[in-house]
Amino acid sequence: MVGQGLEVWDIARAGVHGAGFAVPAGHCLVITGPSGSGKSVLLRAVADLDEHAGGARLDGVDRAALPATEWRRRVCYVPAEPGWWRPVVGDHFTDRDRAAGLLARLGLPAEALDWRVERLSTGERQRIALARAVAGKPAVLLLDEPTSGLDRDATGRVEDLLRELMGGGLALVLVTHDLNLADRLGGTRMAMDHGRLTEAA
Repeated sequence: MVGQGLEVWDIARAGVHGAGFAVPAGHCLVITGPSGSGKSVLLRAVADLDEHAGGARLDGVDRAALPATEWRRRVCYVPAEPGWWRPVVGDHFTDRDRAAGLLARLGLPAEALDWRVERLSTGERQRIALARAVAGKPAVLLLDEPTSGLDRDATGRVEDLLRELMGGGLALVLVTHDLNLADRLGGTRMAMDHGRLTEAA
């Protein structure tokens, strides 16, 4: 059963001033804006990773009604520079078969699960972090510059996977400097400037 999607309102903290938006299940919102405008800060607040004012609701359920760990599993944030807490890629996944399938979709070999994180390129880190997030079966993905370090082929693979996930009901919010990405993913666009989120012109 496809959920209702994500709704946030009056999100405020240092660098963000009363931001709000709604993304129905199966849809995409692309947020653009200059560096330092508050885009990443907003995503972290929506994921409830930093203290902030404002509220959020997923599939009609208020964030306050869910444990923080459950909210962050269902509303999953993938930063531009993902973090790693274990030295080997495969140790970040609980299901190696599912992980290998996701990596293959993103143009990476199954052997990548045995690679050490320190050997990964920027683009490999981005794709593996996306696979790690998708493996947790979130309802919402919050992606910060998910294709910034990728070539055209890898970018196309990421976009294909995201389209498939949205077809299954995933709500997607992504921050990017690529103004064509909203068109390619069929999403709507908003703009962030000096901490204020507005409808894109």
